[in-house]
Amino acid sequence: FVGGSDMSDEQVVFADGSTLSPQEVMMVAKQRATVAVSENAWPAIHAARGVVDRIVSTGETVYGINTGFGALVQERISSEDLAQLQLNLVRSHATALGEYMSVEAVRAMMLIRLNSLCKGHSGIHPDCIRQLVVYLNHHVHPAVPRIGSLGASGDLAPLSHLALALIGEGTVLENGNVRPTADALFDKGLVPVELTAKDGLSLINGTSQMTAYSALAQQELSELLMLSDVVLAASMDARSCSLTPSREEVHQARPHPGQALVAQRLRTILSGSDILDSHEDCDRVQDPYSFRCAPQVHGAVYESYMRLGDMLHREINSATDNPLIFPEPDNPGSHEVVSQGNFHGEIVALTCDAMSLALFELGSISERRMDQMLDPTRSGLPAFLASNSGLESGLMIVQYAAGSSLSELHGQCTPRTAFSTSTSAGQEDHVSMGATAAWNLYTGVERLSEVLACELLIACEALEHAAHRSSPHVNGLVQLVRSVSPRLDGDRSTSEELRTLAYTLRTGGWLARLEAEHGRLPR
Repeated sequence: FVGGSDMSDEQVVFADGSTLSPQEVMMVAKQRATVAVSENAWPAIHAARGVVDRIVSTGETVYGINTGFGALVQERISSEDLAQLQLNLVRSHATALGEYMSVEAVRAMMLIRLNSLCKGHSGIHPDCIRQLVVYLNHHVHPAVPRIGSLGASGDLAPLSHLALALIGEGTVLENGNVRPTADALFDKGLVPVELTAKDGLSLINGTSQMTAYSALAQQELSELLMLSDVVLAASMDARSCSLTPSREEVHQARPHPGQALVAQRLRTILSGSDILDSHEDCDRVQDPYSFRCAPQVHGAVYESYMRLGDMLHREINSATDNPLIFPEPDNPGSHEVVSQGNFHGEIVALTCDAMSLALFELGSISERRMDQMLDPTRSGLPAFLASNSGLESGLMIVQYAAGSSLSELHGQCTPRTAFSTSTSAGQEDHVSMGATAAWNLYTGVERLSEVLACELLIACEALEHAAHRSSPHVNGLVQLVRSVSPRLDGDRSTSEELRTLAYTLRTGGWLARLEAEHGRLPR
């Protein structure tokens, strides 16, 4: 649920463990909304915590509350050492490596962890939940090195750096710099939280980092994949391709929803194209596969994207730590605490790996369309779209750059789930590498945007040679491109133009502008 704040126009995202959406995660990640815990979530939070308090008071031996962790599960911890046990857990597990996660990624991870805890099966103390809300709303962003999760037992190392900041230790990111958490809290008039039984384990055991990167990737793809179909349409008109393969009955004969949707989009995008009408009676029998089979390829990619979205909605609203608590007030006992494997990130890992492979396929067919437009023997256009071929190279090397980005995408489509390693003295003997798979997907989106930017630049230049106008949607996209990259009037460096185009395609809001001005595209 998102609603307006009483104090300002700023929106509020409510964490309740059940209804948080990837779009709301992005609003908080981008600091466009504040956070609150839904009143509906507190009864379950308190009930689960009551089970923990009862176990501590009665002295029952229960994993995660008064035992050691991992391979040290048989070690019984005395009640006076339970707080120290949680502190030791967070400190010892804060061992991550590599570059720091971005503020955006950290905020997404914090909100996803908060929402999971609000589901009411973790038994964490309410003060820890309140501390996460305070940090998000006061822009206290833990400095979290990205590398360290194996994707089972949750994202232990990265989340431990998050927990370390909650207790006033470690470091935070502030204005691009790293500074001690204690100093940042002092400046803001805030105090650290004190950990009690099970709190540390609940904070660090879960799939929040991998889900955060999955959400960041999914949100960028939500615009990029739609625009990829507009880029495709621009290339089709630039190459004078037929829309006949996108006829509705063709896709009813093979009713995969993705290809039918892309074909419908193409019919919408190219509606009103004078170029399309101008060659209706031409003698070309069939277009190359990269155009004719585009609904089948783009559509399959879109189906992978839909599966990614479905997985994310469930994962964001899941309890993913261990053990989980299922209170039975009328029948209390150790059976209320269940050791299980919801922290295992296999579903996230496999879904992200599948999406990474799909991104490569989309980039691959895009690069083939570039080749079709740049080769004068097939396109009938000037070689490499140069004004003075031979003296000038035109957009020749744009395809080379796309091939380089595509090569990186090719390496990234190797499944990260294909590797596992046994840890914790054999207790944790199969892991998902979900955080690696999600990061791989997130960086793959950037590479794909580079490939599509190259195709778009080439298509725009090819359309400059057309005797007729394309459709309103395509012309609208061309105009947006021309605000960044003017028509060629001789050789020049297009590097910065392509970099800007790639960034804008995945983050810039061009889809909303096109739809506002020329009509909404099918979804």
